Amino acid sequence: MLDLVSSWESVPTQPSKQHRIIAAIDLGTNSLHMVVVKIDPTLPAFSIIAREKETVRLGDRHLTTGELKPEIIKKAIAALGRFQEVAKTINAETIIAVATSAVREAPNGKDFLHTIETELGLSVNLISGQEEARRIYLGVLSGMEFNNQPHTIIDIGGGSTELILGDSQQARILTSTKVGAVRLTSELITTDPINNTEFQYLQAFARGMLERSVEEILANLEFGESPRLVGTAGTIETLAMIHAREKSGVIPSTLNGYQFNFKDLQELVNRLRKLSNSEKAEIPGMPEKRPEVILAGAVILQEAMTLLGSESVTVCERSLREGVIVDWMLTHGLIEDKLRYQSSVRERNVLKLADKYHINLEYSDRVAKFAESLFDQTQGTLHHWGTDERQMLWAAAILHNCGHYISHSSHHKHSYYLIRNGELLGYTETEIEIIANIARYHRKSPPKKKHESYQNLLTKQQRQIVSQLSAILRLAVALDRRQIGAISQMQCEYYSQLRQVNMLIFPSQSDDDCALELWSLDYKKGVFEEEFGVKLVANLEKSSIANFS
Repeated sequence: MLDLVSSWESVPTQPSKQHRIIAAIDLGTNSLHMVVVKIDPTLPAFSIIAREKETVRLGDRHLTTGELKPEIIKKAIAALGRFQEVAKTINAETIIAVATSAVREAPNGKDFLHTIETELGLSVNLISGQEEARRIYLGVLSGMEFNNQPHTIIDIGGGSTELILGDSQQARILTSTKVGAVRLTSELITTDPINNTEFQYLQAFARGMLERSVEEILANLEFGESPRLVGTAGTIETLAMIHAREKSGVIPSTLNGYQFNFKDLQELVNRLRKLSNSEKAEIPGMPEKRPEVILAGAVILQEAMTLLGSESVTVCERSLREGVIVDWMLTHGLIEDKLRYQSSVRERNVLKLADKYHINLEYSDRVAKFAESLFDQTQGTLHHWGTDERQMLWAAAILHNCGHYISHSSHHKHSYYLIRNGELLGYTETEIEIIANIARYHRKSPPKKKHESYQNLLTKQQRQIVSQLSAILRLAVALDRRQIGAISQMQCEYYSQLRQVNMLIFPSQSDDDCALELWSLDYKKGVFEEEFGVKLVANLEKSSIANFS
């Protein structure tokens, strides 16, 4: 296990430089948001230098098909183009974009993301509800001190609500529920102002949907713990602004740390339910386009607080977008403080899945090391992939045999489905799709256009990553054919004029001819040779000790 950790941590990270500028975009159900930050790697910390928002309402989908509407897609692409221009003006070195529930659930969601990439050259990562919750937690941790005390975080979005239990360490519970301000407004509210029947159903529905998540959080509290409730995102910030203006006459310069109690929330909900949307728009502190969805959002908060038994809620202005920034800093080796444990979240979840499916880790670790070594030795000559692709190859190598949990027959196909549906935290949906495909093609047929799993890869680059890295994984598997560690290491030399790779193999035992490994290598090398346009020649070195001087 320690070897696995060290192999992960040996991944080279991008060198630090002063004040890097990064942009993060969140394609939410209600609005598209962008935050641009300046990172000081020496602290490490980041400060927000620009914010952009556009209320696009991706959640306003076609009633019968559930698809994103063409006019809304057009509006979203225009907004994203504007965001790109702003980021470019501020000299952002990269834009990290994520999409959440509205795009996740729309049948044409992936087509929409493909259109964004084609028209704007912007890659948007689709993330699961749990992954969204994890990044929200990272964002809140970056803006609020928990002092190792338990906190419950609630993030009420347009299409989903995330409830999280954490205490400055690894999140204990991450949940995502399909209740959001836009979703409930469009599905349950038809009257203006809302009539009594609809209001009572709205309350009951929100409570019923949230019950399971709340039960999970309460079940994971230790004896005597009474968590503080932290609220994030637009609904809660709007309620806080209205509350602050009415209680003190002014909106504080920052809402971070602002607190309001359950009794005041109940009074506000009772007022909002009696007002029409146009009357709500007149409330001081009410943002544009928020009036029609504020009641549903406020009811979700009220029902969550009732179920949790929370007397008050404290606002945190940092959430998913900032969590995306923190996650980027972690994966690029810029954070070494108390959040450092989060940087290994990918590795921990891969190993957790490996344990779940009874994978022989000793064997998988050897295959992963061979795969990483082949990747490193051919980088810059046969391929030009970087750190992210290397990490995906590692994950696929560890998990390539998990399909044996279902059946030995066609286990590579079973591996695909188990990885694809394994909720690997720390990875985007696209990255999970790539990992699952690399594992799926470690044996038997190479990737083919007719294969359903290969069709799920949206871009030419994604398909190329899978084709090339699965070819590398095939060789790594062949190098431990007997699963006994017969080969200690191997050395590759590339002769560009001949288009030939010579592989020198060093046995663990000097009297072992490694005949089965050499046979397997010869049998499997065809896919590698075709993919990279080279000839592979493997030779066994007599000595069991490699000298790389």
